[in-house]
Amino acid sequence: MSLSTSPGGALLAILIMALVTYLTRSGGVLVMSRIPIGPRVERFINAMSGSVLVAVITPMAVAGDWGARLALLVTLMVMLATRKPLFAIGAGILCAALWRFLIP
Repeated sequence: MSLSTSPGGALLAILIMALVTYLTRSGGVLVMSRIPIGPRVERFINAMSGSVLVAVITPMAVAGDWGARLALLVTLMVMLATRKPLFAIGAGILCAALWRFLIP
């Protein structure tokens, strides 16, 4: 299946993606409303969020450039020092932006 690159095709693609996103999110809510949240399920949900974070960060650390690696290190250090995620993320973004600005 292929969609045309006309405005109608782009709109159709956006609508299909919105529908899939809605069904995925509402399906998750529907499934979780039927599962009792006990200590075991809560531990699974907490572990799952950490594993998703590692899955996103690891390829960047392995295959990324030195700007990405330095940004990850700065983010880690600021997070350990301040325990404020938003501040740490901002420091990492600023570090990557400065690296890319100063080292073309």
